[in-house]
Amino acid sequence: MADHAPVAVATDEPLLSYLDDATGERTDLTAQQLGAWAARSAGLLRDGCGLRPGDRVAVLLPPHWRTAAVLIGAWSVGLSVSFRPRALAGLPVLEPGADLPYDAVFVTPERLDDWLEDVPDGTHRYLVGTDPGALSSVPPGWLDWSTEVLRHPEIAPDLGVLRPTDPASPDGTSYGEWGAVAREYATQLDLRAGDRLLVDTAEHEQPLKWLLAPLAAGATVVLCANLDRSRLDAHVTAEQATRVL
Repeated sequence: MADHAPVAVATDEPLLSYLDDATGERTDLTAQQLGAWAARSAGLLRDGCGLRPGDRVAVLLPPHWRTAAVLIGAWSVGLSVSFRPRALAGLPVLEPGADLPYDAVFVTPERLDDWLEDVPDGTHRYLVGTDPGALSSVPPGWLDWSTEVLRHPEIAPDLGVLRPTDPASPDGTSYGEWGAVAREYATQLDLRAGDRLLVDTAEHEQPLKWLLAPLAAGATVVLCANLDRSRLDAHVTAEQATRVL
């Protein structure tokens, strides 16, 4: 239907907002600003790490604007991305080659230090701090994403042709298939172009819900970390949210 067709978000309006009720942190990114961070991430992966289409990347990060930048950057250069919300020890991993190192791994300091986590090995390993001041030190064998990504320009590297049949995740799900799933989920949420979706990040870690579906529908996103449920109505009003997840 025509009223479900995605439209461009006004350039001066935030495409993705992140707020944390526990710390008071807030970040608003327009489409251009998020695109610039994604371009830096793409440059880090392709030019910094030397990765090529089909290489495998593990993005074990919570819903956050930095996570969006890493995911969009990785997909834009044709990488196959695993974004399992939790890599808990002892649980089966339904991915081919799961016993092999990933070509790059992104994880928060908290998950790296959590004894319950089974963080996979990777050739290139990055810590992504999502809490202000959380990344006080970087252990040997790891790099600070926020430092390394700034070595690359805000202009995306020259991209090859991505085909809908190319694998977007290590289980073989293609870009076209993920796009179809994202559009279907957006329809289930009744997301339309121009909607603003407010997401409780503690309840919805799957990027399909907080990133792919809204973008497929032409909606903008407000990510609420450590959401104080007593402030939900106030957030909805302040953010002019039209949908809540």
